[in-house]
Amino acid sequence: MEVLLPDMGEEIDTDYYGSEQLVQSGTTVSRLLHYVKNVFFEDTAGEELFFDINGDSPVVYDILNWQVSPDGNTTSYVKVGYFDSRAPSGQDFFINESLILWNGDNTQIPQSVCSESCSFGFRKAPRRGQPVCCFDCIPCSKGEISNQTGVSNCIRCPENKWPNLKQDACILKAVEFLSMEELLGSSLAGSTIFLTLITASTLCIFIKYRDTPIVKANNRDLSYFILFSLFVCFLCPLIFIGQPNRLACLLRQISFGIIFSFCVSGILAKTITVVIAFKATKPNGKLMKYVGPRTPYFIVFSGSLLQVILCIIWLAMSPPFPELNFNSEEFKIIVECKEGSFVMFYCMLGYLGLLASICFVVAFLARTLPDTFNEAKFISFSMIVFVSVWLSFIPAYLSTKGKYMVAVEIFAIMASGAGIIICIFIPKCYIILLKPQLNIRGPLMGNANFSKNM
Repeated sequence: MEVLLPDMGEEIDTDYYGSEQLVQSGTTVSRLLHYVKNVFFEDTAGEELFFDINGDSPVVYDILNWQVSPDGNTTSYVKVGYFDSRAPSGQDFFINESLILWNGDNTQIPQSVCSESCSFGFRKAPRRGQPVCCFDCIPCSKGEISNQTGVSNCIRCPENKWPNLKQDACILKAVEFLSMEELLGSSLAGSTIFLTLITASTLCIFIKYRDTPIVKANNRDLSYFILFSLFVCFLCPLIFIGQPNRLACLLRQISFGIIFSFCVSGILAKTITVVIAFKATKPNGKLMKYVGPRTPYFIVFSGSLLQVILCIIWLAMSPPFPELNFNSEEFKIIVECKEGSFVMFYCMLGYLGLLASICFVVAFLARTLPDTFNEAKFISFSMIVFVSVWLSFIPAYLSTKGKYMVAVEIFAIMASGAGIIICIFIPKCYIILLKPQLNIRGPLMGNANFSKNM
């Protein structure tokens, strides 16, 4: 073999120079390789021969399919495609699948396993006593997906995501809380605002007609105090609506518990005042020293003080806090306020129930007193409503989740407050506005001693 070196103008006879001599001459070999890399010619078959930058020659393959004739007597190779490395990318490979025959004249690709490959959302489960290629496709468990075919294990979604219906992708869970934008939240907000306006209107009526006998006879200062407490109580549910945060969770239970204790303590003070007023008939009797403005104020203060102490202990030991609940519902993240200490929460409710029960007992015992200025019957009905609402609240509260738990508590606050307004104050507003002929001193003077003390 002879190689022409154009630059040198001479030929190197490789037959004359042995291979060992060429290896020993580094300069000559490097020159030889330089020209070999640039070789380009056609062979006897007319195909081009050259080397790429990696030193590889072009590759051209015919893809053949060995086929048996329909009568089964002859076989032949049929060209079904090709591979040509010289062609541009994307055009270097071609195969005509319609020309391929499998296992005789079958055009379908045979399977290498005895079971169909599992699709997305399924996993493989081997069949006992059968080859490993035989398996069943089982849907992924709750909270898991598979986004590949033929997998043996599914993938669990993160806490804030959940599988879609096909269980082949994880999607974000919906965040749920009692919102003002939804119908339930807006309805509750509208109802509490309506009750707030009713309470404010009742307070305005009592202030406007403060000098009339029916307002004066029922301890108007305590009536103002109770109505103002109810006004604030009806505003409390607005704190429950919206996405919980740390401040809202601290104020929710504490505010309504303390304010309701003020309200019920005021009703208890009003009831005890009625009893003292009816019983203190002797000028030098033991009850006469309790007649006056100090007694109801003391009852309100002492009745509310224990509730305030309970709430302070609650905040100091384990205050309420916001929490993301991933487990209550499958497709939702519930943003809720955790009570922190269920014991303190139910102690607060239990103390409210105790105040209401004492108030009911005192009012029930005073129901037989003369009807003049006697609120005992109305207070008894209001406390029955109050206690009934909160007794039914506990099982309803424990059996609901998410925003419906908040809605149950808001409804309990509104229902118990509305019971007090309707049973105690609406009858008086009816007389003041629609029956003014009854709101005079004459019809209400059924007990001279009582009127003197009031």
